[in-house]
Amino acid sequence: MNNKIDKAIYLVTDDSKMDFDTLYEKVILALKGGINILQLREKKSSSKVFYEHALKMKTLCKKYNVPLIINDRLDIAQAVDADGVHLGQNDLPLTIARKILGPKKIIGISARTVEDALNAQNNGATYLGVGAVFPTNTKEDAKVISEKEFNTIRSFVSIPIIGIGGITLDNASEIINRGVDGIAVVSAILDQKNPKEATKSLKHLFDIV
Repeated sequence: MNNKIDKAIYLVTDDSKMDFDTLYEKVILALKGGINILQLREKKSSSKVFYEHALKMKTLCKKYNVPLIINDRLDIAQAVDADGVHLGQNDLPLTIARKILGPKKIIGISARTVEDALNAQNNGATYLGVGAVFPTNTKEDAKVISEKEFNTIRSFVSIPIIGIGGITLDNASEIINRGVDGIAVVSAILDQKNPKEATKSLKHLFDIV
């Protein structure tokens, strides 16, 4: 899995932005553009609808050999045999999730302090989602992490770090320069007229920074 995280474009979906059919078509274009990981994040859907959407995305991601990560919902991840789950600090404890999913599944953990990051690494997290690195409208409760704190986390952990929060084509180089293993984006791909080209442009930044 680590090779999927190295220089990774990590696309996170947002069910408040558009209907699922529109999202599905945009994800296809993003996959063609070269995203490395897809996280399905649905805050408004019922469990039944979330499950149905996850099944469709699992089939699609498998076609492109891209891991599907389910946001928060371990039950949905299990139900569709997703590649993994992403958990926040207030979600199911990592140790329990790892026990349930086993050693091979991907488990990402949101972290904004060194303590969070070290706990996640020590308890078997596959990668960290660290942020918000910039102000963001996608997640209203996201607080921006200082560059100092970010760099401290980077120096203390050895597992991959995905920068997340407010990342656009215009500012992505700044966070890539801090030594992240990947960048998580929503609007930078899904809000663009051509998600395929937007993805390619973001991937290119890893080659020139």
